Amino acid sequence: MKLTVVGGGSTYTPELIDGLARRREPAIEEIVLVDPDAERLDVVADFCRRLLREAGHPAQLRTTPDVVEAATGAAAVLLQLRVGGQQARYGDETFPLECGCVGQETTGAGGLAKALRTVPVVLDIAEHVRAVAPEAWIVNFTNPVGIVTRALLAEGHRAVGLCNVAITFSRWIAQLLDVTPDAVRLEHTGLNHLTWVRGVHVDGRDVLPDLLGEHAGAMSEHIGLPPALFRRLGAVPSYYLKYFYAHDEVVAQQRTAPPRATVVADVERDLLKRYADPSLTVKPEELSKRGGAYYSEAAVQLVHSLTSGGPAEEHVVNVRNDGALPFLPDDMVVETNSTVDSGGAAALPVRPVEPALAGLIGHVAGYEQLALDAALRGGRDRVAHALLAHPLIGQHAIADQLADELVRRNAQFLPWAR
Repeated sequence: MKLTVVGGGSTYTPELIDGLARRREPAIEEIVLVDPDAERLDVVADFCRRLLREAGHPAQLRTTPDVVEAATGAAAVLLQLRVGGQQARYGDETFPLECGCVGQETTGAGGLAKALRTVPVVLDIAEHVRAVAPEAWIVNFTNPVGIVTRALLAEGHRAVGLCNVAITFSRWIAQLLDVTPDAVRLEHTGLNHLTWVRGVHVDGRDVLPDLLGEHAGAMSEHIGLPPALFRRLGAVPSYYLKYFYAHDEVVAQQRTAPPRATVVADVERDLLKRYADPSLTVKPEELSKRGGAYYSEAAVQLVHSLTSGGPAEEHVVNVRNDGALPFLPDDMVVETNSTVDSGGAAALPVRPVEPALAGLIGHVAGYEQLALDAALRGGRDRVAHALLAHPLIGQHAIADQLADELVRRNAQFLPWAR
């Protein structure tokens, strides 16, 4: 089996290759990394080859800047690209602060900027993949995952969206409960980066009430929200919910702290230096600072389910709603427990969602519909309309100001804005 990674020069890539090597997935015979930055790609690829050799995995790894060449004959294509790099991310995380809005690369004005830059590029890549590997599965890890995955599915691509939040929560909760990871099944409900754990099942019993009682303090420290809020919701919000539930507090912190883009850029420079050391044959400790915990584990498991031809397995993925959340359109992409096999992913039934959660999900879903429309058709007014619909913005004067600044900063990536 051939596996293609678009954005293979990412410092994440060794995390993925390490996961493949440790799992010793025998079906993967060839891995192709694609990236336009040849120098960076060579450094990452050489290190990945050493990881494979160290683990005794027989897969051959090669590189190319050509998506068509890389995807030809592939069984799965992983997307993990960042249009504009960390410099664009820096803008996403800073310009909204000027209007008193949260600066974040996947939600709010920053998230919209990333979607506008990313969706057209991903769709172009997907068309190339479809032309040379029509049966290949596209596994999208590119943020904003929900919007990008919906764009892919709307164009009929064989795509599934993947985020590491669910597997991170699963592993973390297993540690809190002192049980094996396989013993934990989460009820994970919402949209990408807008999810709640509404049930934690161990040996057939929902232990979420125990977690909210005995481990609320540990969860609060991990997520950045108070224990009383968890108990009020009767659910554990993901750490991205702090941008909604503690917006002003987060903005105040962001105004005095270095943007995450600056921190990540420094980490990436250090990682690339480490990767370039020919004596390094194991994943370095510094990689944990890059983020994306358990990404490789989730990706490898998902690719296996999509390509092995085996029985359906359960994963938390980004998938068409198709009635799972009846208050959303069927073609909305939700992040929830799903069955996955070689025929694709399908959302499992979801018990009725509490009004406090459903209201926010519906609000953000409306924004995401408008964000995708702006990404596909362009136009400053569509950008402003999407921003006005976002619950973290919602005021016309601020939406207009943010729209003008967003377009100005991102014009080089937006053909309609040049």
